Amino acid sequence: MSTLTLASDPQDAAAAEAVEAHHTHLAGELAGRVALLIADAERDPAHADETRRALVDFCDHDLVPHAVAEERTLYPAARDLPAARLLVDGMLAEHRGIVALVDALREARSAVRAAAAGRALQVLFEEHLAKENTLVLPLLAGAPDISLAGLLSGMHDLLGHGHAREDDEAEAGARGGCGGSCGCGGSDDADVPELDVRDIPHSLRHATVFGAIAAVPAGRAMVLVAPHDPLPLLAQIEDRHPGAFAVEYLQRGPEAWRLLMTHR
Repeated sequence: MSTLTLASDPQDAAAAEAVEAHHTHLAGELAGRVALLIADAERDPAHADETRRALVDFCDHDLVPHAVAEERTLYPAARDLPAARLLVDGMLAEHRGIVALVDALREARSAVRAAAAGRALQVLFEEHLAKENTLVLPLLAGAPDISLAGLLSGMHDLLGHGHAREDDEAEAGARGGCGGSCGCGGSDDADVPELDVRDIPHSLRHATVFGAIAAVPAGRAMVLVAPHDPLPLLAQIEDRHPGAFAVEYLQRGPEAWRLLMTHR
């Protein structure tokens, strides 16, 4: 049963859907950044520390503030519902686990340890968001004496203001160029990390790519492996990061499309 079906009014339904959409973005971006960290740990450990620091920065500016905002708004209201009291206690414990894994990632002294901490963080965070989407939000949206829309009013950390910061930084650092399907900007680096999105759920796929390319510093590249020609995705990347990425097709089907994406 969907949150929309359980919501006590249309505003609460819209608020729940906004939170779920932001959850998808956060989970996808985290997955993309972790994938790049694991790839660096396996193939290019010299660059893994830079990728790790970028992942920690994302956690500090987006992921952890989102958890803090939930503890200030959603969780106190949910804890007043008898059916949700133990659930909220468990969710708070998971928040402590998420923060501990971010700290482990921050303090990792090797690429392997950083990759392990990043992957553990991704798994816990995805399971945590699934509980929020399927348990916490429906309970709040369906409670007649709770206004979910009112709880979320002005709570930008729950609804995604952090991504505007990222887009502004990317646009400020863009250096012009085609940003589309061309042969320029190729890399001879044998250790270019590869992100294969063919097995990633469709709902997370674009957000995962956005997170991965956000972790690619200027002058470096990544290889994107997709199940089809990702023209709509490339258009979205160009819209978010005008001129920042040169794209070269390395393979055009039939089972996979491989694209070298170089951050100018």
